[in-house]
Amino acid sequence: MLGFFIVCILSAAFTMVAHRMASTIVTPPMVFLLIGALLAAGGLTDPHLAESLLHPVAEITLVVLLFLDASQIDLRAFRHQHIWPTRMLLIGLPMAVALGTLAGMLLMPAWPFFAAALAAAILAPTDAALGQAVVSNPDVPDRARRALTVESGLNDGLALPAVLFFASMLAASESADATNWLAFGAGQILLGPLAGAAIGAAGGSVLLLAKKYKTTSELYEGVGALALAGAAYLGASLIGGNGFISAFAAGLAFGAIVRGACAFVYEFTESEGQLLAWSAFLLLGAAVVPEAVAHLTLPMFALIMVSLFVVRPLAIWVSLLGTDATATTRIFFGWFGPRGLATALFALLVVDQIAHDFAEPILHLAVNAVWISALLHGVTAAPAARWYGAKEAGMAPIGCSAKPLVTRMDTARPAEPSPDGQGE
Repeated sequence: MLGFFIVCILSAAFTMVAHRMASTIVTPPMVFLLIGALLAAGGLTDPHLAESLLHPVAEITLVVLLFLDASQIDLRAFRHQHIWPTRMLLIGLPMAVALGTLAGMLLMPAWPFFAAALAAAILAPTDAALGQAVVSNPDVPDRARRALTVESGLNDGLALPAVLFFASMLAASESADATNWLAFGAGQILLGPLAGAAIGAAGGSVLLLAKKYKTTSELYEGVGALALAGAAYLGASLIGGNGFISAFAAGLAFGAIVRGACAFVYEFTESEGQLLAWSAFLLLGAAVVPEAVAHLTLPMFALIMVSLFVVRPLAIWVSLLGTDATATTRIFFGWFGPRGLATALFALLVVDQIAHDFAEPILHLAVNAVWISALLHGVTAAPAARWYGAKEAGMAPIGCSAKPLVTRMDTARPAEPSPDGQGE
């Protein structure tokens, strides 16, 4: 009881200074991870209770944020106008998984190929929430801020099928009944998007009809959108698909139908969505960070450092070759790839599917990567943003894309069309 009281008081206190803190090296994920870890270290929380709460909170958070992030993506604009995030997602993300797999095999020689690949896929997604000082800093060119938030909003959903595939292959390689595991993995990856797309498209169409005939309002639309995300998750689970992939696909289909007609999506991500994410970070700090830190080995630390300082920077540098991104931009984008909620939640998602010999080390790797990234990227976000803004001030092209892709960290108004027509 005392632990929950302290959490409520500290959370309320943080909201009073959150806006001012956004321009400093202190980020909300850092704060709530630390609060959770300190409460656990002081014996003020029950670790078993925190762990039992972590899984449902983590799953709900992931479902909601996958749906809401995807629903804010303008697929037509993404295909035609957003060059930088398109390259980072379609070239940089697979390359990061490939390079991460190679690094895992070298630094963790006892791991089989699929364990190293699974770890690489878990470490690949990024989370702009861990560096809000960058994506909300007006010193950073609008085009760069939008490219980073678009990438972080989409790469968790795109990395999830790889995570599930490698987890299924690892489980199959350890199981005598490999055929069933492979069939299970294929069903998860294939049926999830189908169920999600159908539910999202149907929900979006019904919403537009309801708005047309004025039978609903924004208050009820919000409840409906959340219910739709839950329906996508549960519907896919009922037919053997993956609920998280389904939620992401449902968000994409829903957003394509309503095209910004549901203002709730943007409002929720800046309020209740923040509360969900903060709660997940707090429970991570209380339930698994202390154990993960205790199991942090030198090879594991080396793999995290290679992922942060070599794998992503190299993948992003290569992915942006041939575009108008300057060398400074490629360096900045390569470094600014904080590992956040998706990394931890993906590890929690698959930990029960794979052999214990790999489940615990991969979970510890993911959780350690999150707090180390929260620290490093949080501390460097504000100074790096000022450095990058100053370097690019005189050479960045004027303007940006006609239709920004808004994610949970970027709710800026649409910018004017770029003179060169490239956009992001």
